[in-house]
Amino acid sequence: MTVLNSTEDVLKCTKMHAGVISLNRPKALHALTLDMVHAMTAALIEWRDDPAVAVVLIDHSAAPDGDPKLSRGFCAGGDIAFLRNSALNDGGASGRKFFHDEYQLNHLLMTYGKPVVAFMDGITMGGGVGISGPATYRVATENTKLAMPETGIGLFPDVGGGWFLSRLRGRLGQYLALTGARLDGAECVWAGLATHYLPSENLADAKARIAANPESIPAILRELSAVPPEPKIAAHADDIERLFASNRYEDILAALEADGSEFATATLATLRTKSPQTCKVALRQLSTSLTLPDFAANMAMEYRVGARVLTLPDFAEGVRAVIVDKDHAPKWSPATPEGVTDDLLDQIFAPLGAADEWKPL
Repeated sequence: MTVLNSTEDVLKCTKMHAGVISLNRPKALHALTLDMVHAMTAALIEWRDDPAVAVVLIDHSAAPDGDPKLSRGFCAGGDIAFLRNSALNDGGASGRKFFHDEYQLNHLLMTYGKPVVAFMDGITMGGGVGISGPATYRVATENTKLAMPETGIGLFPDVGGGWFLSRLRGRLGQYLALTGARLDGAECVWAGLATHYLPSENLADAKARIAANPESIPAILRELSAVPPEPKIAAHADDIERLFASNRYEDILAALEADGSEFATATLATLRTKSPQTCKVALRQLSTSLTLPDFAANMAMEYRVGARVLTLPDFAEGVRAVIVDKDHAPKWSPATPEGVTDDLLDQIFAPLGAADEWKPL
């Protein structure tokens, strides 16, 4: 094993034929900082042209004291406190830098010339979806909890969420983007957000065998897979496709209200807690993504949105309500879906100046 220069929060090494990136910020459930983004990017660039590295593995380290509570996250997202501080204190400049470089990492993974295996063993949210979604193989376990919960804090499902969610079956992506619903490992496989379901006790064996025989990844993962439990969300697939059929947020709310079923009522109650602005942003984001030629164009679109949403009132207020004060009583602005006009959405999605547009590495 060769250990590369590692930051405290990202461990990088090579094992036989594999480059291994282990997220190592357990007390924050391995949420990404800008330094972690840069460390991961540097490793991927170094290994891209290294003939000794045939595959890249991305996982999380175990908690140093063995506390299982600190080992329950693959990657819980991005550094939300940092982003809020940027929105409040530097006009969003450092937050835009974070988005810009994180999106470059997402795109690098999506276009990487070697197979990437992401082990989503634990909470996989926001930025965690951004680094696992582009992977060639996405391994879920009984510990996986995947979600894009951004509308609850006045953000939107970025880091490639527009690309991945818009291409799921039926209207599942719209449902996940708006509600922030969590999927377990079995549901991730059913939805197509994971390629394999392995018992967590098989992960060490999988990693060792892949590092030794990277040409046999599909066979190794197949041999170590288990039959996942029945995906609970499948029972609501038809309801989701019907109730979330529209790209107009008001139509979705009306459909849920008119339906009156237990599922619709619970879903409507969830949506009432979300930012109307970013729910409408998410619907346009997913709709727009389906018209774009490639992942780079999607990330350029998401960067435009992120650069603007970051400094609109809902983000700082949403983080205050959910994470800082934890009163879970955000005062959204605009307060209603009707208050979020098409003109406002047009401004959020409009191109940036030529010098400010996002570009891949």
